[in-house]
Amino acid sequence: MSVDIQCVVVGAGVVGLAVARALAMSGREVIVVEAGDGIGTGISSRNSEVIHAGIYYPTGSLKAQLCVEGKQRLYAYCDDRDVSYQRLGKLIVATDQSQCAALQRLLEQGQCNGVADLQWLSENEAQALEPALSCVAALWSPSTGIVDSHGLMLALQSDAESFGASLAFKSPLLSARSTGQGFELHVGGVEPMVLSCQELINCAGLAGPEVASRIEGLSSRLVPAARLCKGSYFSLNGRAPFRHLVYPAPESAGLGVHMTLDLGGQARFGPDVEWVDAIDYRVDPARAERFYQAIRHYWPDLPDNTLQPAYSGIRPKISGPDEPAADFHISGPTEHGVPGLVNLFGIESPGLTSCLALAERVVESLAG
Repeated sequence: MSVDIQCVVVGAGVVGLAVARALAMSGREVIVVEAGDGIGTGISSRNSEVIHAGIYYPTGSLKAQLCVEGKQRLYAYCDDRDVSYQRLGKLIVATDQSQCAALQRLLEQGQCNGVADLQWLSENEAQALEPALSCVAALWSPSTGIVDSHGLMLALQSDAESFGASLAFKSPLLSARSTGQGFELHVGGVEPMVLSCQELINCAGLAGPEVASRIEGLSSRLVPAARLCKGSYFSLNGRAPFRHLVYPAPESAGLGVHMTLDLGGQARFGPDVEWVDAIDYRVDPARAERFYQAIRHYWPDLPDNTLQPAYSGIRPKISGPDEPAADFHISGPTEHGVPGLVNLFGIESPGLTSCLALAERVVESLAG
C-alpha cells in the first residue's frame, strides 16, 4: 500500500503524541507510526509520573527552559482536559551539613531558571511538613506534582485525532530516504506500506538514534550513539507516612533514590542508576538492599522487608556515565540541512513535563 501525506511522526509516546497534536492543530495532515501495539509502551509508561518544577537543569539549557514553560502548560492542559494530577509539592533534603552547600546551589539555580516559589526550610520546618523525615535542611518546591501519564496520553491522542491525525500501531519504520521534495518511508508490520511525506519527525525515544540512522540522506555524524541507563523502582508494602514527594540532595549520577507517590497514595522509590547494553525491564530483587540504605538516610524508620520490586525504565541518554549530562537535542533542518526533518534525541526527564513545550519547538523548527 502506498500513501501520500504531509507529515509523519515516528513514535506514539507522550512526546510523539504531543507533537502530533501540535502539528495537526497547525492544519497539517499527520500520521503517527508506532512500532508497539499501543500508545506509550516505552519510556512514557515507565517513569515516576512527576511534573517537575525546573530546578536541576543548567540555566539556559533546553531542559530548564522547556521544563519551566512546560510545567505551566501541562497544569493548564490537565485542568482543561480533566486529566488527573495532584500538585503535591516536593522536599529536596540534606541529611547532613555537608550537603547544605549543594542544596543552596540548587536553590540559586532553580531561581535563575525561573522557579520563583522555592523555599529554604530548616530541619524543624521540614519536619513540620513531614514528621517522619530526617534531615538538617530542605528545599520546598510547591509547584512539583504528579500526573496520570496514561490519561495525559489519551487526551493528547484524542486531541490529535480530533484534528485529523491518525495512528498506525505495530508499524515500525524500516527505512527512509530524503528525496529533496520530502521523504519516502518503508513501514513494516502486518500491512507494510510505503509512505510519501513532506515532513518527518523522529520521536522514537529509545530508538531515536536507530531510526535516524535509517534515514538515507542524513549524515551519520549527526546521529548520536544511544546510551541506555536503566532505573529500577521498588514499591512499599503498606502506606508511607508522607504526603509530599521526597528527594535526597542530588548525586553525581542522578537525583538519587527518591520517594514519589501515585495518585492513589502508594509510595514508590527509585530510580537507581544502572548502565546497560540492552533493554531488559526485569527488576532484580537483590537491588533492594541498596534502596534500604539510601532511603534510610531520610526515612530511618523504614521497616525491614517492606520493599518489593515494582518496575523499571530505561533513560534514552546520549551521554555516557563519565560525561556531562546532555541537554535535550532538537535536531532540525538548520542543523543537518535536510528540509522537513526533525530528530529528537536524549528526551529523558523532564520530557513528560516538557511535552507540550517540546511540541511547540518542533513546529517552530520546521518553520525554520
